[in-house]
Amino acid sequence: MNLKQLFPFLTLLGSSFLLYVIHKMVFYGFNIREELFHYSLETLYLFFFSLSVIIFKVLLIIKKRSFDNVGMSFLLVTSIKMVFCYLILRPLLQVPKTSNPTEKINFFILFIVFLTIETLFTIRLVNEKQ
Repeated sequence: MNLKQLFPFLTLLGSSFLLYVIHKMVFYGFNIREELFHYSLETLYLFFFSLSVIIFKVLLIIKKRSFDNVGMSFLLVTSIKMVFCYLILRPLLQVPKTSNPTEKINFFILFIVFLTIETLFTIRLVNEKQ
């Protein structure tokens, strides 16, 4: 693999690491106790990072085979990602509402952030000229 093919993955790795550090600092600044969470911050970042890598790889393969199907493929893999995210989120949704909603909010923020990264990648991919 040359640098041009690795660039999206390196960008994803760098931005994920930067977001993780900022996230940890916010938790430290607001004294949020992560030990009480069902999923640790590291687990969530690894989960979302892994799904994003898979999505990037699938979209790059689709781009090589049929450039016209990149947008529809993005919608499909994002829908599949949502199913996996729901399966991970399900134990959090079954917790009584009297508990702290910080973990649920944390999960949704991470979902939105990684979805934004994937969307920006797809936009750049679709706007490339062959």
